[in-house]
Amino acid sequence: MQVIYERCAAVDVGKDVIAVAVRKPGDGPGGRVTVRRTYKTFYGVLREAAGWLTSLGVTHVAMEATGTCSMPACHALLEHGQFEQVLVCNAGHVKNVPGRKTDLADAEWLAHLPGVRATAGQLHPAGGHQGGPRRDPLPD
Repeated sequence: MQVIYERCAAVDVGKDVIAVAVRKPGDGPGGRVTVRRTYKTFYGVLREAAGWLTSLGVTHVAMEATGTCSMPACHALLEHGQFEQVLVCNAGHVKNVPGRKTDLADAEWLAHLPGVRATAGQLHPAGGHQGGPRRDPLPD
């Protein structure tokens, strides 16, 4: 698949930890590498995660939403990151293949999707966040 976004990331949100994976140019297969990290879900730490993503030049973030646990991570990305786009994706639509899995493996798999524009989700443009989750009208 053709890479659309050069530097993209994914966040898999758990109750206590978020797993973050970044796809960027490098020496890996297809000229791409994946960098992975985990962060605690305290808001100050989530702010650090948004800063780390920004420092890597990430422009697009896909986040697996699993309920209210995902809202602090979404808020931190929107308020403290400098991204062109943050997509909040339905967990049922972006789940990895069945079998033994980890949050980091899910994040790594999900990080591939926005890079090839294969992710559907609720769009949160940079600077477009005010208070609670934004509700986009359904297209006609």
